[in-house]
Amino acid sequence: MIVGVPFVLGGFRWRFMGLVLAASACVGTASAQPQYPNRPIRFVVPLATGGALDIASRLFGQKLADAFGQQVVIDNRPGAGGIIGADIAAKAPPDGYTLMMGSVSHTVLPSMHKKLPYDIVKDFAPVSQLVTFPFLLLVHPSLPAKSVTELIAFAKAKPGQINYASGGNGSTAHMAAELFKSLTGINVVHVPYKGTAPALIGFLAGETGLAFYSASATMAHVKAGRLRALATTGAKRSPSLPDLPTVVEAGVPGFETGSWAGVLAPIGTPKAIIAKLHGELTRILQLTDAKERLAAIDFEPVGNTPEEFGALIRKEVARWAKVVKESGAKLD
Repeated sequence: MIVGVPFVLGGFRWRFMGLVLAASACVGTASAQPQYPNRPIRFVVPLATGGALDIASRLFGQKLADAFGQQVVIDNRPGAGGIIGADIAAKAPPDGYTLMMGSVSHTVLPSMHKKLPYDIVKDFAPVSQLVTFPFLLLVHPSLPAKSVTELIAFAKAKPGQINYASGGNGSTAHMAAELFKSLTGINVVHVPYKGTAPALIGFLAGETGLAFYSASATMAHVKAGRLRALATTGAKRSPSLPDLPTVVEAGVPGFETGSWAGVLAPIGTPKAIIAKLHGELTRILQLTDAKERLAAIDFEPVGNTPEEFGALIRKEVARWAKVVKESGAKLD
């Protein structure tokens, strides 16, 4: 009730009271809107369990659940090199309750397929790039090569007789191997699997002779002698493997690649929700235990803005289009 404001003109007085009541109703409606999030969040991972992308997704998913007080459900949707999961996420309601962990693979796929059921640039709202990480160039112990130079010489002596594994057509491991082939002139045969974990199982069994994998997925096997690491693919040596040379140091100029992971939401997700997710994810990156867990698996934290992440995605799409064209990479 409004008191202490005398009005002489009755009509003006009633019009004023109407405005006050309308404003009060608006405030009441706004305050009644549920706070985000008020129910579980689905976190789509477009690859099988066990890979670097899955490891990162589970780390951040748990931390988001702790921060929001809501369950974050990791929904692994492998298949078609990441297309199946991305399509599911792209077509989800843009309400903040479906997120996707995107990776370099999603910027490669547009160059490998004439038509995709979604557009990685137009159908997603970037939240933040979370991490970046190099690969290891690995060989199965059945191959005699103990260095990158020896691997190249062995492959040239046996053209078309060595297979390499990847988690699927258009995956980052596929592109890394194709770039390596292009720069060294070797002829090795691509064997795509339905996900990183199945590819690693086949690699360990000797079905393939070489592959590019993250340290997080393979270090235990390297230490146990089940796989042999020849080099790291980054611009600098890995802090966790300081004695391992980069591929460039090992004699392949111009070879530098790796992967990254970042969170995307369906396009149209409210900016306020994007901002809240971004704030929480970048806060998580500063937590001591999160930093330690990321360092242990050779992940380097990033935490850029939605705008910066969007620019990276567009840049990567153009970059990999050039690599695909120059290498002649194709679907197997």
